[in-house]
Amino acid sequence: MKPINYFKYSVLAAFLNMVQLGFAQQKTVVDYVNPLIGTAVEGFSPGKDGGGTMPCVGLPFAMTNFVAQTRENKISEMPYVYEDGHIQGFMATHQPTVWMGDYGYVSLMPGVGSLKLLPEDRQMSFSHKNEKLGPHYYSVEMSNGSSSIKGEIAAASRAGLFRFTFPEDDEAFIVVQAINITENKKDFQAYLEIDEVKQEIRGYNPQRMSSHLGPDLPNFKGYFVITFDKPFKQYGTWNSFRNEPQISPMGKEQEGARMGGYIQFETEDKEVVQAKVSTSFISLEQARQNQNIEVPDWDFDALVKRTEEVWQKRLSRLQIKGATEDQKTIFYTALFHTMLFPREFSEYGRYYSAFDDQVHEGVSYNDYSLWDTFRALHPLMYFTNPERVSPMVQSLLQMYQEGGWLPKWPNPTYTNIMVGTHADAFIADAYMKGFRDYDVALAYQAIRKDAMHPPFRDTERNWGDRNEGELYEARGGLTYYHSLGYVPADKTRESVTRTIEFGIDDYSIAQMAKELGKEDDYARLMHWSKNYKNLFNPETGFFNARLLDGNWHGNTQEGFTEGGRWTYLFGAMHDVPGMIALFGGEEKFAQKLKENFEGQHYRHDNEPGHHYAYLFNYCGMPWETQALVRKHTSEENYRNQPIGINGNDDCGQMSAWYIFSSLGFYPVSPTAEKFALGAPQFEEISIDLSDQGGDNSFLIKAENISDKNMYVQAVYLDGRELKTPFISYKEIVGGHELIFEMGSKPNPSVFND
Repeated sequence: MKPINYFKYSVLAAFLNMVQLGFAQQKTVVDYVNPLIGTAVEGFSPGKDGGGTMPCVGLPFAMTNFVAQTRENKISEMPYVYEDGHIQGFMATHQPTVWMGDYGYVSLMPGVGSLKLLPEDRQMSFSHKNEKLGPHYYSVEMSNGSSSIKGEIAAASRAGLFRFTFPEDDEAFIVVQAINITENKKDFQAYLEIDEVKQEIRGYNPQRMSSHLGPDLPNFKGYFVITFDKPFKQYGTWNSFRNEPQISPMGKEQEGARMGGYIQFETEDKEVVQAKVSTSFISLEQARQNQNIEVPDWDFDALVKRTEEVWQKRLSRLQIKGATEDQKTIFYTALFHTMLFPREFSEYGRYYSAFDDQVHEGVSYNDYSLWDTFRALHPLMYFTNPERVSPMVQSLLQMYQEGGWLPKWPNPTYTNIMVGTHADAFIADAYMKGFRDYDVALAYQAIRKDAMHPPFRDTERNWGDRNEGELYEARGGLTYYHSLGYVPADKTRESVTRTIEFGIDDYSIAQMAKELGKEDDYARLMHWSKNYKNLFNPETGFFNARLLDGNWHGNTQEGFTEGGRWTYLFGAMHDVPGMIALFGGEEKFAQKLKENFEGQHYRHDNEPGHHYAYLFNYCGMPWETQALVRKHTSEENYRNQPIGINGNDDCGQMSAWYIFSSLGFYPVSPTAEKFALGAPQFEEISIDLSDQGGDNSFLIKAENISDKNMYVQAVYLDGRELKTPFISYKEIVGGHELIFEMGSKPNPSVFND
């Protein structure tokens, strides 16, 4: 296959943007979003993953993502991949990221000539130079060799509008695929019906690609209503499961595991045919209501404009000055990626719960990648989307009430994915930051249960990540964690990571317990939060796995999640002074940190080490942090290219790290009062705090910043010089101006307390 020239693409894309916008027209923040960033499968180097993103269209945190489909998506493959050269459909998808499954999806595909139904048969070729992309709009020119069709997408949150421009043809068609299963682990049967009077195709798709990891949900269905603005000349249904499609001309109903429907009509040259596509997890009636609310008419351009205006307002909460055009694109695309998940899951006052399989009243969100996002994404929302923080907490509490435990990675129900129960950290941190518009007593009850109660038959299971057929694990190995002071490797998988991450969550819960006056709980939780120390092996200088009998495991790389002993060496983010003491003091701790970075052990493409660069602040060497922030916000990890994120974005965590690090501060530990300072990466960044109770905005300045001037010489908050490399959340929200004086050399005396 011919190598992809990404540099050539980026130059061409920039030129096309200029042509599209007009040289005299000033670009808006929405114009700087490049949804192709992160869509490549290829990573920054061999063996590394791409960003796992997709160029979806819709409102911030949309329930349904509307996207062009270049392949049949599944767990480990997104519906849109940059390297692909064909379009197979225009999809309403709920796949949050590459390592998770889709559910309740539906897709459409236009065509001309003989009817083609399966994805590999109906696909049309395209070139990226014929795409236009944004959060609010997508278009592509497609070809089958002899004819071309233009496809366009506009969308809101639960409904979208597809617009197809056909050539002249007396056999034009649109295929609807309601479900796409080639290997059926569970007996999922979708349903579809065609109503030629209403010019409508409706039905449901019950498939959940991650269903093998969680409980059965007999009532789960992804409902869809598709309304067309052109009468059907012919129509029918088709069914194919490991076979050639069986077509039923003029058929009106269809069930099956790989099936759909189609409509046929005559078209004139450049005739436009539109399809409203609405979705629901509640009912067909609700899907139709969602369509009536969100796409009330056939005005495609008006829908594009409405969605664009919402994105413009949300993205404008952060304004930057002194950045290059590429940097602006990287910044606002990262901000865009932090406003996609968790996704809305409620539908105008009601929601389907994948935790008790029932419909409830209220607001709901889903697809929380908590193992990743508790680190930076959720704290970033305190500044960028504060109005959503309490509802997101409330949604987790509803899952607790309906299913019995807080989830770790709902997709859309329990999945047994990852370790730790980081809903605890997120909820406690939100509470400590003042977000409390939910049942606080219930919140504490939920996170306390994670800390205090081992899962059923805890000592009889090895609790492997993604083990099929097991009950939801919560904190697998918690019995040993309480009795031994660590999770033993011969009884529970990923034992070292579990021990460290249980401690992070315990510490977070402890801070909420203290605030609520629950002193006994606070004392116990704080004691357990130090359990990570029991796995520090002074002979190796690393955290190592131990056995039930107390002996060290023979393999020093045993017991870790997505990494090894270097990955988690500084993982106890909640107790940095404790880690420093284990290493023998600040000097030795800093030396080991340097070895971590200089020896290429740090992996920015995975989340456990995202706070590591900021740990130099705790041992008297903040200039090391400042240099590392410059290094890792550079093209080493973030680029204005399809290969643009060094590792999977993981529902916005990689992007959130970039935004925080560009601002000049980072949340090292949940529930900690203070953020660690780094250095801002642009001349000015303003944060609109009007929705946070602040005095309109918080301005961050980096005076004298340049390629060489990466080191902080002094920091002033509203005229007061900061004496430590930390700033509190309250100081930011209640402040006005944070000034960093920058220089070309480290200043050891910058923070003298």
